[in-house]
Amino acid sequence: MSKKVILVTGSSSGFGRLTSEALARAGHTVYASMRDVAGRNAGNAAQMTELSDRENTDLRPVELDVQSEPSVNAAIEKIIAETGRIDVVVHNAGHMMFGPAEAFTPEQFAQQYDVNVLGTQRVNRAVLPHMRGQREGLLVWISSSSSAGGTPPYLSPYFAAKAAMDSLAVQYSRELSQWGIETSIIVPGAFTKGTNHFAHSGSPADKARAEEYETGPYAGYGEKIQEAFAAIVPDDADPEPVADLIVDVVDAPFGQRPFRVHYDPTEDGANIGFSVLDRLRAEMLHRVGLGHLLKPVKR
Repeated sequence: MSKKVILVTGSSSGFGRLTSEALARAGHTVYASMRDVAGRNAGNAAQMTELSDRENTDLRPVELDVQSEPSVNAAIEKIIAETGRIDVVVHNAGHMMFGPAEAFTPEQFAQQYDVNVLGTQRVNRAVLPHMRGQREGLLVWISSSSSAGGTPPYLSPYFAAKAAMDSLAVQYSRELSQWGIETSIIVPGAFTKGTNHFAHSGSPADKARAEEYETGPYAGYGEKIQEAFAAIVPDDADPEPVADLIVDVVDAPFGQRPFRVHYDPTEDGANIGFSVLDRLRAEMLHRVGLGHLLKPVKR
């Protein structure tokens, strides 16, 4: 295994935190990015630094707000200045909103897309010139089983943004393979503990619309949906294996990394849905003579 320089976005908690620590323990130099390192996340950054010192790993908290192009560019410049390269990006930063779709304002939907979709685009535009110059790199995208599996209502902004991000990841994979840049899409299922998704989820800004649902035929559905969600998640469902799977992907040899990896204790069917979608997409590329774009090439 060769030591790699890795950026993980959204590393203050959840999958990002677990992944950053697991990759550092695996021997890599890991930049664990988060917003407001000197303020709100100062405690999380300090804990990571202490862990790195205690375990003699190379885990480095770094300021990065995926919603700010200057912040993204500054973080990438810092990484390149300190290490001279960047080998892997884990697109993990994300945010959830919970409530009836109609009660969210268009601005709230735009905010979801800004974090979950445009944030990845800002990071890619800063990182990819370096990876293309190296003729090698790896993008790991944290998708969601909701994009091809069974989904409950009341999570429309999040599901729509995650589906858009997954589609973007697929398209990027075709456009980067001939530069020697690989793509792996990690597809976690629902976790009601260990990720802070529900605890930190946003709520509808249009309280009057939300109240119409709550006092109408959907009275009590917010609680009902969360209870139903929690009921299908096994008691022993643990998000840590997601981080272990990402370590395995990073450590795999060039050309042998899986395009899509599933980890879903709830078994919502995304593994079946995506296998069909990915096969159809691949067959279309073969049909039009572009099948070679499905495999990364070292030049």
